[in-house]
Amino acid sequence: MGSANPSLEQTKGVFMSSAQAASTAPSLPPLTKGPHSKRLGLISIVACFGGLLFGYDTGVANGAEGPMAAELGLGLFQVGIVISSLVFAAAVGALACGRIADAVGRRRVIMALAGMFLCGTLLVVLSPASADYGTFSPLGFAVLVSGRILLGLAVGGASTVVPVYLAELAPYEIRGSITGRNELAIVIGQLSAFVVNAILAVTLGHVDGIWRIMFAVCAVPAVALFFGMLRMPESPRWLVEKRRYAEALRILKTVRSPERALAEVHEVEVIAEREKKENKQVGWKAIMENKWLRRILLIGIGVGMAQQLTGINSIMYYGTRVLEESGMSAEQAVLANIAFGAVAVIGGVIALRNMDLIDRRKTFVIGLSLTTICHLLVAFAGMLLPVGNPARPIVIMILVVAFVLSMQTFLNVAVWVWLAEVFPLHMRGLGIGISVFFVWITNGFLALYFPTLISGVGITGSFFLFAGIGVVALIFVATQVPETRGRSLEDLEEDVSTGAIYLVKAQADG
Repeated sequence: MGSANPSLEQTKGVFMSSAQAASTAPSLPPLTKGPHSKRLGLISIVACFGGLLFGYDTGVANGAEGPMAAELGLGLFQVGIVISSLVFAAAVGALACGRIADAVGRRRVIMALAGMFLCGTLLVVLSPASADYGTFSPLGFAVLVSGRILLGLAVGGASTVVPVYLAELAPYEIRGSITGRNELAIVIGQLSAFVVNAILAVTLGHVDGIWRIMFAVCAVPAVALFFGMLRMPESPRWLVEKRRYAEALRILKTVRSPERALAEVHEVEVIAEREKKENKQVGWKAIMENKWLRRILLIGIGVGMAQQLTGINSIMYYGTRVLEESGMSAEQAVLANIAFGAVAVIGGVIALRNMDLIDRRKTFVIGLSLTTICHLLVAFAGMLLPVGNPARPIVIMILVVAFVLSMQTFLNVAVWVWLAEVFPLHMRGLGIGISVFFVWITNGFLALYFPTLISGVGITGSFFLFAGIGVVALIFVATQVPETRGRSLEDLEEDVSTGAIYLVKAQADG
């Protein structure tokens, strides 16, 4: 295999001769245990601080909005702007950072996102209040919203770039469990926000500005992500795309056995050289000129929107409102809300165990079936158990917990993994960026209108609506989503670009 550190020309020469000798990459050597597998585990932990920040920043407002509004003199509309500004900014961040990551690399973008998380947190925490407590401060409101927008851009960027980074570093045999760790980190972040808020509210609830401490906690993982990524490598697949073959091989040898590293870099290089010879377009031009790429992009958008239209984030943002509507007191609802975060983490752990065992599409179908059943049961419980019935809040809480558990076990992790692996390398950042843009736009409108929906049509009407959407989503994923589990990203790239992946799906269905 030559020296341990081959030159660019030596490395490229090996790959070029291999590419000319075979039209498809050879079967890869099996995975082996060793220091390289531990190195991959460390990389995934550091990168998942981005998911932890994602989860904490989207969950912290659940308990911080009350004292924040009281100190800064914010009305309901102004609170709505503060909360939703992060969500809509995340849509922009997802789209922009996907393109940027394709241009400058995954690692650099993740480090920049860590800086944005820290700066956004500082703006929120240092938002000036009026001299008179509870009096509206235009400057404080402007700084607060600016901080939330910056946090939103970082959250959206992390939701796009971190899964791609993990998917491109992971071997295909365990790609699902490695990439899925980011979603587990997200729900751990949300649970951490719920728990931190509850602890601070109980111990320091009498202190003015307690909400600032709730937000300030976010600075710790932001600093850890930045300094951790300083020692992490770039995505080797991105490096091959940029013709940096020797560097890609050197990095892969730190997370694979030498034989496996050489075979994987060769496999990526075969595809890159073939596209170069055929003068294939990349990015938007490739999508516009290839009907199969347009189709997979639309399916990606549909999968992301289907995930959000289950209403999962409506529960994670407004779980206390749902529980209060069911008949719980405000204090009971705040404590019971922690259960949603806890079962989300439990479901995430189960999902990671299943990601490399159950096909993605089958996982989608199981998840949407279970969540739709839970929606129907919640709706019927709201209809059959009148307000004032002591069983009503308990039954509804149990059913909503079952919904969150089903969602996290079978849908959330699987959706992020599937989005990170289905798009070809030359448009991966763009493809997942566009898909996640629609995820956040859908999320934003649900966050904006869910309180109005729940107060207008109640629990019964809201969950019947979610159930109807769930049926449509179930039909969509069962008939349109191609399978990606158990195949290398390079195999998927060819089949997605030529439409062969739908033939594979049809044969599997037959």
